[in-house]
Amino acid sequence: MKKKVAVIGATGIAGQQFIAALPNHPEFEVTALAASTRSAGKSYLDALREPSGAIGWWCDEALDEHFAKMPVVDAETFDAKSVDVVFTAVESDAAKALEPRYAQATPVISTASAFRYFDDTPIIIPGVNNEHAKLLRKQQKERGWKGFVTPIPNCTTTGLAITLKPIYDAFGVRAVVMTSMQAMSGAGRRGGVLGLDAMENVIPYISGEEEKVQKETQKILGAMSNSGIESANFPVSATCTRVGVLDGHTEAVFVATEQACSVADVARVMREFKGNLEGLPSVPNPLIYVHDDPFRPQPRRDRNMNDGMTTVVGRLREERALSDNGIKYVLVSHNTKMGAAKGAILVGELLVRDGYIG
Repeated sequence: MKKKVAVIGATGIAGQQFIAALPNHPEFEVTALAASTRSAGKSYLDALREPSGAIGWWCDEALDEHFAKMPVVDAETFDAKSVDVVFTAVESDAAKALEPRYAQATPVISTASAFRYFDDTPIIIPGVNNEHAKLLRKQQKERGWKGFVTPIPNCTTTGLAITLKPIYDAFGVRAVVMTSMQAMSGAGRRGGVLGLDAMENVIPYISGEEEKVQKETQKILGAMSNSGIESANFPVSATCTRVGVLDGHTEAVFVATEQACSVADVARVMREFKGNLEGLPSVPNPLIYVHDDPFRPQPRRDRNMNDGMTTVVGRLREERALSDNGIKYVLVSHNTKMGAAKGAILVGELLVRDGYIG
């Protein structure tokens, strides 16, 4: 029997990605859509309709007719007890108020940053840190919740952490330096202004992004202990920029490893990385694809591999000028799919499989 799910923030860009990904899902059935008071009481299609008459549906996938007709309810008064899982796609300030309320009764999987940095909250990337889900039991006990809140990471963190995991496990990591070239869709939709900013340009700063990547990567790759998660002790230095690309974050990564490893060694462990994700409907095969072509990956050509769920790597090479054990590579990760709604759905599938969602 399918789990009943609600999508909160359903009319926004991130919420729409859930709507696009969930039709005919084998484990989840959307039974509730919630948004702001302004949208409540309308059909989903009418809630998307702008004053000009345009339909503000921004996904490449067609809007499912069943969802188009569904009523939108007020997120402020939504009864989370009516569903088995809540997917939230709201801004952080709203998440701080809504998610604890929902979690009193029901598991919440969030795209927001509101809960990422609490000691009792894991940031789960399926295949990378499945074992961190154990912390949810502590969260439930200490907060007195029947449900829980577990956020996914920042979309820029996702591809970095996925590619570092097999390197860290096989060779250890001493330090990471990453420069991102992030897609415009990661900044939401602002009436074309952002597109004009980024056209023929590189925006060299994204507020708060570098700190998120640094902190989240260390937490995700940290080890579980009796008291919680002990963050990985290697430093992460990030420079995050915005470029004129629609979807797909590109990242140039330098890794100093603890043990010596060749380019062939790193390519092998990346290609062999499985992550204990057997039986999950949304898991891509492979999790990491490694190109031999030095002109790949490219966001336009590689972001949609396995419907945006595979992290694509290329330009693997040694870097001996900065470290005796240095490796460099470039990755592309789809920021609105694996880095957002579809990644959150994969978390839900993992938590169902492993018994955290009954």
